[in-house]
Amino acid sequence: MTRLAKGATIRRDAGLYGFERALERQGLHPVAGVDEAGRGACAGPLVAAAVVLDRSIKGLADSKLLTEAQREVCFELIMKRAVDVSVVIIPAGECDRMGLHRANIAALRRALARLTVRPGYVLTDGFPVDGLGVPGLAVWKGDRVAASISAASVIAKVTRDRLMVRLHEDFPAYDFATHKGYCTSGHQELLQEHGPCAEHRMSYVNVRAAMENR
Repeated sequence: MTRLAKGATIRRDAGLYGFERALERQGLHPVAGVDEAGRGACAGPLVAAAVVLDRSIKGLADSKLLTEAQREVCFELIMKRAVDVSVVIIPAGECDRMGLHRANIAALRRALARLTVRPGYVLTDGFPVDGLGVPGLAVWKGDRVAASISAASVIAKVTRDRLMVRLHEDFPAYDFATHKGYCTSGHQELLQEHGPCAEHRMSYVNVRAAMENR
């Protein structure tokens, strides 16, 4: 990953679109933002999204700061107004096989590779992703300060939540529709009671312990 180009400084009051505007002034566009959802879950897939924006979207913010209803509204606006959107889904078993961090990096790379619009610059949330083929920058708390990363976080989060609601229909004993596979106390109680299902990540300590206790 690289630093921002010389002269492409971001003012603190630049707002959510400050990174994209600064990069565009340097000719580094279009800008793609990438983010993932489900990294901290012990069940269900890891979902990564890449988004290229060319206009502001009202109400856009880090998906974790939005209500479910607000996320759904932003999701529809992004899908309607974004230049390009791609989504990659890594099943629980593949997360176990690859290891979570490797699966995370692979998902972000795949999401970028699936964009039909080739980005001139890539913004990632938190940690760098090498091997993208274009310059990029890892942005601390990027989903809160960079619009394209915020958009990617919303797409990834809503997509994954919808998948978990569907999985609830197949595995109702685990209440996936409520906790979305994250390690809540309620999920842990059900995991201990029923043992893991095919959608649990067997590499996680709490999941292995629940299986061994069966």
